[in-house]
Amino acid sequence: MNYDVIVVGSGFSGSILARKIAEECNKKVLVVEKRTHIAGNMYDRFDDHGILIQEYGPHYLNTNKYYIINFLEKYATMFKHTAKLLSFIDGNYVRLPFNFETVQQLLGSENSEQILEKLRSSFSGRDRVPILELVEHEDNDIRNYGNLLFEKAYKTYTAKQWGLSVDKIDKYVLNRVPMAMNYDERYLNKDFQYLPVQGFTKMFENMLNHENIVVKTNLNALDYITFDENKKEIFYDGNLVSSLIFTGPIDELFGLKYGPLPYRSLDIKYDYYESDSALPGEIVSYPQAIGYTRSTEYRKIMYDCSNVKGTVVATEYPMQYNPKNEIGNIPYYPVNTVESNILYEKYLKEVSKYKNLFLCGRLAEFKYYNMDVCIEHALDYFENIKEYLETHA
Repeated sequence: MNYDVIVVGSGFSGSILARKIAEECNKKVLVVEKRTHIAGNMYDRFDDHGILIQEYGPHYLNTNKYYIINFLEKYATMFKHTAKLLSFIDGNYVRLPFNFETVQQLLGSENSEQILEKLRSSFSGRDRVPILELVEHEDNDIRNYGNLLFEKAYKTYTAKQWGLSVDKIDKYVLNRVPMAMNYDERYLNKDFQYLPVQGFTKMFENMLNHENIVVKTNLNALDYITFDENKKEIFYDGNLVSSLIFTGPIDELFGLKYGPLPYRSLDIKYDYYESDSALPGEIVSYPQAIGYTRSTEYRKIMYDCSNVKGTVVATEYPMQYNPKNEIGNIPYYPVNTVESNILYEKYLKEVSKYKNLFLCGRLAEFKYYNMDVCIEHALDYFENIKEYLETHA
């Protein structure tokens, strides 16, 4: 082969590593993508109405570390966009993240004074507080309000999203969107919030546009990867591989040797409206609805919608991932439970046998990375690969 490094997957992890290796290490990189397009679940496209649709659900760049934005600005023009969401509860739209406005919306302004005082006092100096801290608080009023939020929103939404009872879900997942201890309307309290002007796909095209990078789409790398368990060597297309970076599901890399790891997928359905607006906000979550979790109106998060006709609402229906199904065959989120993490450790031991095999990303590392963490992790992880390539030249 004419490649020094094989990268499997063209999402953030694979594309960032491919670019850094090609540019800074001057290595020939082959990027292999199973789907017909690059960018993984970040893929977006303009539909027939001129609306920029994020094919696999809405994504925002939110971070407290500006170097992440600075890195992405090499490949795309960015514009500031602060995500503000709503949740539909008991027939009314309430603010998400839940904040002090939500307290008044759910309890009524006339019943809110005491609980607002207690929240300010108990969590003084804290901007956001995980819902579980409210549920487990020693004060009855705070605990009761926490349980109200938990029962009306977190419990029902989480059960649909993950297909499991809440007690089996990793607490990290429940704490991803804590309650704001003020009237902050930002979905996430991050300092730098941006979106690419021309969309994510264009950003990935620019990132992978390098003389040392070759991209092959619509190609399943698993059909070409083989392992010599005796010599502990990896082959791609019958050739010994100097290093291979894998960003897909780790269990599938090893042929489900210990059984399948659980991932969640989505069925996304689209509705077109001739009006300029269909929802009261860009994203609305529906914790009490049957079967679906949230809807996104993509027109509302576009940089320029002057040429858009009408609007489109995309509604997400969570389901179990199954690579053999016609619907639900794209893994979105690893389902982290005690049992699944134990199973993952078995696959991780297999990886450790091969020094030139690297895992990076949400699926390969079986972690529910937020986008900013995924990008930061890939940039940091590159240093490990760089050191390996330098010492094994």
